[in-house]
Order: sequence, then structure tokens, then C-alpha cells
Amino acid sequence: METRLRWLLIQAGLPYPEVQANLRDASARFVGRADLYYPAARLVLEFDGGNHRERLVEDNRRQNALVDAGYRLLRFTAADIHGRPGVVVAQVRAALGNRGDAGQTYVLRKTHHMPASKGASCA
Repeated sequence: METRLRWLLIQAGLPYPEVQANLRDASARFVGRADLYYPAARLVLEFDGGNHRERLVEDNRRQNALVDAGYRLLRFTAADIHGRPGVVVAQVRAALGNRGDAGQTYVLRKTHHMPASKGASCA
């Protein structure tokens, strides 16, 4: 599902994020691995899959370490990617400081993603 998140962002015209990037603090200590990462913005994107509840404590500790190291973090789920793709894109775009197509609605269907006209609903 991380691949679908990456694909959604790329189709929306956002830059290609790094995948499975190793992140380090100011002392070069490893603090975590990002699902997707935008180094210029120090923005980490995490996809929380079905096993997230089982890893909640570990994920929370890792998130705290990343925030303490100066990273910004956004978390998404399958429900976000499929049910609210426009919101996902808007949140990442805002975090990157690039609001080029604000108001654009995105529709994600099976394996195809295409911009919909303004005012259209997300399916």
C-alpha cells in the first residue's frame, strides 16, 4: 500500500519521495526508517497497514524519536488513500509548501488515478 500512496503523490504532480529511507539524528544515530521521505522538507510519510495495532507501541516510540530529531511526520491508512485521496495530496502538498493545484480533486480507482474536475466527489 505504500506503493499506492507514492503513486498517488506522483500522479498529483508532487516530487518523487525517497522510499525506505534511513533517518538519523544530529549525532548520526539511526532513529528510524521512513516508508516515504522528502529530505528537503524533512517530511516523513508513514503508511499504517493492518498490523499497525500490533506495532503501536514500537511505532509511537519511533515517531517520538523522529520528532525529537527534527523530522515532521504524516501518517496515512488505506482508508485515507482510497476514501480521501484529495485530502492526502493536500496535506502532503501543504507540508511541502507547494500548493500548485489546491482545490483539485483526485479519484483513485483500482490501478488508475486521474484528476477529476473541480467539484467532483472522491469515489
